[in-house]
Amino acid sequence: MPYPAKTSPETILEAALEMLEQGQEISMRALAERLGVKAPSLYRHFADKEALEVAMVHTGNTRLCEQIEPLVGRKKSKPLARAAKVYLEFARAHPNLYALMMDARLAALTSAGSGKRLWNLLLRLVGEVSGNLDDTAAAVAVWSFLHGYVRLEATGLFGPSGPRGGFEKGLSALTQGLSKSR
Repeated sequence: MPYPAKTSPETILEAALEMLEQGQEISMRALAERLGVKAPSLYRHFADKEALEVAMVHTGNTRLCEQIEPLVGRKKSKPLARAAKVYLEFARAHPNLYALMMDARLAALTSAGSGKRLWNLLLRLVGEVSGNLDDTAAAVAVWSFLHGYVRLEATGLFGPSGPRGGFEKGLSALTQGLSKSR
């Protein structure tokens, strides 16, 4: 009778995400200890820590996309503004996962998959406002604004007075500017 597996890729991934959200250092050894297994058993599912991190980035991108996708094509509800707020809320709720998702080394490894899906959603939402479905420059501007805001807020660089409506004002200015470019 075969020995039942104590782990699965899903179990390992969820435990790693929990550790990440709790701000714990993720190593294969620490993860194995948390799961009550020996570290080598993890390598049957993930070749190395980088493969696990790529899976975590993929999961984060997928979860964010699943929250944004229902907004695409709903022009009367200001989908770009709503998606921007979803993006900000996701980054606030999952700061460590968001930081991992923005790791250029890992993003390059996932760009053909979930990262590309997120980019395409942003491009489509921006295109709905600008009227140009391939408005890469505008999508870069919006993403730069979103990411910059997230990072400034996360690092506390807004200072004690806070952003004072800067997110809403910046988003409004971008959206108005994009719609005028039609």
